[in-house]
Amino acid sequence: MLRIAETLESQLRAAMERAFPDAAAAARQAGPGLDPQLAPASKPEFGDFQANGALPLAKPLAQPPRKIAEAVLEQLKADPAFTELCQEPQIAGPGFINLTLRPERLATEVQARLGDQRLGVPAAEQGAPVVVDFSSPNIAKEMHVGHLRSTIIGDSLARVLEFRGHPVLRLNHVGDWGTQFGMLITHLKQVAPEALNTADAVDLGDLVAFYRQAKQRFDEDEAFQTTSREEVVKLQGGDPVSLQAWGLLCDQSRREFQKIYDRLDIRLSERGESFYNPYLESVVADLDAAGLLVVDDGARCVFLEGVSGKDGKPLPVIVQKSDGGFNYATTDLAAIRYRFGSAPEGDGARRVIYVTDAGQANHFAGVFQVARRAGWLPEDGRLEHVPFGLVQGEDGKKLKTRAGDTVRLRDLLDEAVERAETDLRRRLEEEGRSEDESFIQHVATTVGLAAVKYADLSQNRITNYQFSFDRMLALQGNTAPYLLYAVVRIAGIARKGGDLEAGAGSEPLHFAEPQEWALVRELLKFDAVIAEVEEELLPNRLCTYLFELSQVFNRFYDQVSVLKAEEPARSSRLALCRLTADTLKLGLGLLGIPTLERM
Repeated sequence: MLRIAETLESQLRAAMERAFPDAAAAARQAGPGLDPQLAPASKPEFGDFQANGALPLAKPLAQPPRKIAEAVLEQLKADPAFTELCQEPQIAGPGFINLTLRPERLATEVQARLGDQRLGVPAAEQGAPVVVDFSSPNIAKEMHVGHLRSTIIGDSLARVLEFRGHPVLRLNHVGDWGTQFGMLITHLKQVAPEALNTADAVDLGDLVAFYRQAKQRFDEDEAFQTTSREEVVKLQGGDPVSLQAWGLLCDQSRREFQKIYDRLDIRLSERGESFYNPYLESVVADLDAAGLLVVDDGARCVFLEGVSGKDGKPLPVIVQKSDGGFNYATTDLAAIRYRFGSAPEGDGARRVIYVTDAGQANHFAGVFQVARRAGWLPEDGRLEHVPFGLVQGEDGKKLKTRAGDTVRLRDLLDEAVERAETDLRRRLEEEGRSEDESFIQHVATTVGLAAVKYADLSQNRITNYQFSFDRMLALQGNTAPYLLYAVVRIAGIARKGGDLEAGAGSEPLHFAEPQEWALVRELLKFDAVIAEVEEELLPNRLCTYLFELSQVFNRFYDQVSVLKAEEPARSSRLALCRLTADTLKLGLGLLGIPTLERM
């Protein structure tokens, strides 16, 4: 109901200005003018919207807020456009104005959405691209459960922004450079030299073991350390054999990562740390030219404003180490500079979003401050960190295997699908249904992966959450199976002869039952929810909405006859079913979750 809310806000502001022209003139001089403080009603009995703008005017006008509200109402009642939109407004409490939309206007809004693929969500004007930086695994390491949150949160935010009409650049800032490659390449040359000449001689599982072995040798063997450091110099200097080994590690890791991305339906463009190597020296030069660089104990730093250590001194962001090397902060600064920069050496972004764990919040706060002080952000540029908490086991501790290892992401996804399949086969047996194997595999895969995604996205990303297969696969509660089943229920109506296209024509829709109006109002909230997610970058707001919509629909379905109703109620109720299915499918799609016709 965004469009209606904007209309109401305009009408309320005009009414306030007519009622109190002197106060309106003063408010315009001080800022944007009088604010009706319009918001959705806190409870259904208060109507659809509530305007609280009379309360802050009480002091400057030296009048009781209720009297101010009465004066505003008199002006509203004289506005024909308002009376066509709303029923008689009511004053509640000290001066709240409660507004209830006319039923025929609500029915018209529903009908308009039936013929709109965007379901009432306006498309943003095309502008500069948004960069969403997410997933970001490290080369030669397997993706683990810690990568799950970044990957699916980033994907859902990218989907919402794309749906709104923003050009989105989905970037995978993989860890494909750095000193660790010195020890990896050295180890690879010594224990598996055939890998340098034979394609796919080492798979990722072996490379993970290699990483551990190389790290152990690096920690224990001084000669190996020396050779590894020399290898880093060779790599950075462009030695062909070193580059070949590095490319092998990257390519084989990349193929394994892609298997996970394909499985989760994730689209990404890889641009690893190595991409920004040519720009690191110019980052330091720019910071120096801006007068921000300070040499401290041989390192070149930018000291942060308003951020102090335990000793009370400003904390530094080191951009060049005392040995002349660069670090993560330098690379991240180069990435920010490139992403906001203009073509050909820049993405021209106006909004850059980083989806990483909350443990990196201080790092990004420091890097963002340096970038802003360096003047790398355009005037309308937005630089945002989207932090998320840990995935915990049901014991409240960090999720690990029984052996104490980090849970591999592919193992977690396998188990989710296996559990969904076991549950499906049990239900089919209990119901006496016989389904072919392809149906079982499709449903189990869809439900299992959906359950994992939704369980994560439905949590406030800022907090830790406890991972539980039993909870996420339950058919009741705020789970993916519950939402998927609502879509299946509506598909069942169509299979029983219900024409879900009914009501999409020119004939007005007719609603009379409270359950119908409750569903109408819930459906019309969708556009506001999408706008909220776009701005606040909280996918759980969309999950909460879809869950509440499913609950309202299920009450409607259980309490109001659809197929046995007489016309025009039958067509109108079928129209509500169709719009509910369309909204759930679109909403779940924005979370990266496909739906089912049967389960």
